[in-house]
Amino acid sequence: MNLPAKFTQLLFALLAYTSLAIGLVAIVVPGLPTTEFILLAAWAATRSSPRLSAWLENHRLFGPMLHNWHNGKVIARRAKVGATTSMLLCAGLMLVILDHRWPVYLALAGMGLGNLWIWSRPEQAQGSRGEGACPRWAAKRPPSDF
Repeated sequence: MNLPAKFTQLLFALLAYTSLAIGLVAIVVPGLPTTEFILLAAWAATRSSPRLSAWLENHRLFGPMLHNWHNGKVIARRAKVGATTSMLLCAGLMLVILDHRWPVYLALAGMGLGNLWIWSRPEQAQGSRGEGACPRWAAKRPPSDF
């Protein structure tokens, strides 16, 4: 392996482990997004460390999240509600504790956009309720044995 490739692999490994560390801290710190950092860690690990990548995919907490993401960019409703709740809690604390200046409003806008993006993701894989692209219409299809 040449020097630039090794350096690139080292940078991806640094990104993976740093993102994983932040994601682990985010489990207990409200307002810090766990899911995004774990997804970033998994992405960087696939480019740098097969061992870390396998550990993340087989982890009891992170594995299902990564599986859902790989199979249709799915975010479970429980994760959406948790993210929204923690963002609302942090937004409330910011509004009560901090001066109302542009950084606070910028953070609130970022939380709002992040929340919109999270709720725009599907909650189930496309084929999980039926074979069609839209699960809402899956039950209304005519029988296919005509």
